[in-house]
Amino acid sequence: MASNVPIEKIRNIGISAHIDSGKTTLSERILFYTGKIHEIHEVRGKDGVGAVMDSMDLEREKGITIQSAATYAMWGEYNINLIDTPGHVDFTIEVERALRVLDGAILVLCSVSGVQSQSITVDRQMKRYKVPRIAFINKMDRSGANYDRVAAQLKEKLGHHAVKLQYPIGAEDRFQGLIDLLSMKAFYFDGENGEHIREEAIPADMLDEAKLRRDEMIEGIANVDDELGEAFLMDPASITEEQLRVAVRRATIALKMTPVMCGSAYKNKGVQLLLNAVCSYLPNPKEATNEALDQKNNEAKVILESDPTKPFVGLAFKLEDGRYGQLTYMRIYQGKVSKGDFIINQVNQKKVKVPRIVRMHSSEMHDVNEATAGDIVALFGIECASGDTFTDGTVQYTMTSMFVPDAVISLAVTPKNRDTLANFSKALNRFHKEDPTFRVRRDEESAQTIISGMGELHLEIYIERMKREYNCEVVAGKPQVAYRETISQKGEFAYTHKKQTGGSGQFARVCGYVEPLPADAVQQYEFVDDIVGGSIPREFIPACDKGFQEAVKKGSLIGFPVVGLRVVINDGAFHAVDSSEMAFKTAAIMGFREGYAAAKPVILEPIMKVEVTAPEDFQGSVVGQLNQRRGTILETGTAEGYVTAVAEVPLNTMFGYSTDLRSATQGKGEFTMEFAKYLPVPRNEAEALMAQYKEKQAAEQAARK
Repeated sequence: MASNVPIEKIRNIGISAHIDSGKTTLSERILFYTGKIHEIHEVRGKDGVGAVMDSMDLEREKGITIQSAATYAMWGEYNINLIDTPGHVDFTIEVERALRVLDGAILVLCSVSGVQSQSITVDRQMKRYKVPRIAFINKMDRSGANYDRVAAQLKEKLGHHAVKLQYPIGAEDRFQGLIDLLSMKAFYFDGENGEHIREEAIPADMLDEAKLRRDEMIEGIANVDDELGEAFLMDPASITEEQLRVAVRRATIALKMTPVMCGSAYKNKGVQLLLNAVCSYLPNPKEATNEALDQKNNEAKVILESDPTKPFVGLAFKLEDGRYGQLTYMRIYQGKVSKGDFIINQVNQKKVKVPRIVRMHSSEMHDVNEATAGDIVALFGIECASGDTFTDGTVQYTMTSMFVPDAVISLAVTPKNRDTLANFSKALNRFHKEDPTFRVRRDEESAQTIISGMGELHLEIYIERMKREYNCEVVAGKPQVAYRETISQKGEFAYTHKKQTGGSGQFARVCGYVEPLPADAVQQYEFVDDIVGGSIPREFIPACDKGFQEAVKKGSLIGFPVVGLRVVINDGAFHAVDSSEMAFKTAAIMGFREGYAAAKPVILEPIMKVEVTAPEDFQGSVVGQLNQRRGTILETGTAEGYVTAVAEVPLNTMFGYSTDLRSATQGKGEFTMEFAKYLPVPRNEAEALMAQYKEKQAAEQAARK
């Protein structure tokens, strides 16, 4: 069993890449060669089984990875804990939290497409958490495959010091095997699934090229590794294979270089050599630097040691709702935890018992009795949130939290049937807890439930999951934009409210005017009492104020709140018997409507400050798109080959923008938006909104009859 492997032989690695680079196919091959699975299934295979690591039905149908899946496997004496992450930008949090807890990674690149937008994002995440990585150039069997071009892009686009450790024998449909430049041997992969590795001498016609490339490789390593640099200066010819391997490991762990390897996961070539490289060059948990903050000592930084005898520290980095309750994925950084132990959540100081510890193999669970420093396991029956730190109580450490990007898109959702309301809220609570980028709020004005996320696909997947996992069909609509109404000039009113029905009647007269407040006013509504000579008795003044406050809640143009106005009353009349608070409140409401109609009311819409970042080549289309959406460009600037445009754009025109931006920038554009201010709506839009409101009112009246 994997639990008795010494910590030096543990590797915690992730597989990350742009969408469709072959991450899941590669994970499937790794599981096959390590004996975890006995047959290979393709991601979009004809047999309909799908890859082991894509355990959700939705993943199998769409052929994409949605949730990161964890597994573990033995390769020789090494225990490899592996996390396969999604490539789509909408599920970026899955990559973020996987890289947060891993010690090393494989950056998969397509030999044809090379470094793509998501490769850049994933690389940025790896740099954020200082994760050493090996670059694997996949799909060498595809037409247009070019190993050298992609390796050069690693340098140009990502700023890596990329060193090629291999040289492919042929490419495209003639791709046969690999030359290992460290051992100067040729490797071929025979058998139905490439399981038989044949080692031979380098073909004679490739020997000179291989020697040249070996010298290039040695020079590349010597440039970043001092020890090898000295040996290189003394006598380059005497450098041994062992010296090279040790130097590659040192430089990779120090983040000074990225070893580059190649192969074809789909055609079963080169995966075993990649596994050897993972064990040889990526760090074990002891070699990775993990910091915590000591809560007892003013959040001073503490280096955690991967030592089972030290106090226990673990980080819950991902939650899942399983068949048996909440499944909490945890990385153990220090100490050990056993079944039945009590551990303390450092966020709320709650003491919890560990009822069950499992190792995950995609959606399967294998029970273990204890987990030690360096392990990635899952615990059952522990209530916590994603990113909580647990200790054994002897220390008060917390791990630094991970970076959570802001949501960029919102949708209004309601369940189709009232009966599924309970399931609807259950689903929203669970998804919000599991995924920090999925946000839920209730819009008090429109009484809608608004969900926000990283993109349209992100929200689509959650709506689909509600239907499948909670049997709750959801109607998703465009969220209601929070419009406002205001006035553009002074408007006077003089309203008399009279009602006579047997017995005491109702009488109140209110006169005055409404006027716009100055633009810098803090309050959105102001009430001024200018009554002299007691034309309205003192006790009825608060009732007038109440009536006006009631009236501004719903304007007459499109039924949204009225803002930015002052109401002044300066005259009126009352009746000794028939006047009452109720009468003055009603008179104020009706008087306000009269004054409001005379004050040239206008509709205001929320304007967002939008910041777009995209490669310089797309500057024209980015600016053009913002202009099309009635945006006002405030500034543009360029840095490091990227253009950043800042604009003010009406929120109503921003729906669907993320999809349009991605298609206009080949998926390389990103944007953030935040509320800036309210501005009047253009006349044609205002007329359309008012017509819509009238229709809605007519429909409501008809329904009442």
